[in-house]
Amino acid sequence: MFEGKIAVVTGSARGIGQAIAYNLAARGADIVLCDIKAEWLTESAEGVKKLGRKAYCFELDVTNATAVQNAFNDIAAETGRIDILVNNAGITKDGLLMRMSEEDWDAVLTVNLKGTFACTKAVSRIMMKQRSGSIINIASVVGLMGNAGQANYAASKGGVIAFTKSVAKELASRNIRANAVAPGFISSKMTDALSADVRQKMLEAIPLASFGTPEDVANAVAFLACDQSSYITGQVISVNGGMVM
Repeated sequence: MFEGKIAVVTGSARGIGQAIAYNLAARGADIVLCDIKAEWLTESAEGVKKLGRKAYCFELDVTNATAVQNAFNDIAAETGRIDILVNNAGITKDGLLMRMSEEDWDAVLTVNLKGTFACTKAVSRIMMKQRSGSIINIASVVGLMGNAGQANYAASKGGVIAFTKSVAKELASRNIRANAVAPGFISSKMTDALSADVRQKMLEAIPLASFGTPEDVANAVAFLACDQSSYITGQVISVNGGMVM
């Protein structure tokens, strides 16, 4: 599906980002792995190589726009092109609004929203010259519905959704598509550590009555990245078991 394609995945050292990298590699793409510390990427790089694809590792702080631009210039120089960008890098600093510090608000908005902006701006120049490309931004179900204790995270992901739609309109004339994937409750070390009662309450909010997996999110990303979705742009694909309809 992606033979000869180059995919950049931010926040790809673990979790959903790692699953996305493996999924795209399994379908034929060479992967540029990016995270804030290069040494974190060793496992992901080995996994990509085991799938028979090339793995390029870049240390990248998505909050530093100048560093991002320089990194994407280096990536394009080394790989020759960038066909897919997945903006997955993100953080949480949860807390009730009344107790949320300005620092926690700024940190989440800076990584999740400004980081998506910086990487998209940097790759857009490259994709415009190619007159092709697919950008997939990882949003969240809370960006659609809000969530108590996550005002900063919800605001950042709601911003990512609105940003995605604007980018889709700006870049469509150059055959560049931009879409978002909004995961719901996804199985992770965090959800595994929850008590049975908490897990049950979470499951009751999901019509399909199960948590999603990182692979569920990765499959949606792969679809939006491929030619089979060539007439889809500016959309949000919810991967949440029916939590939001």
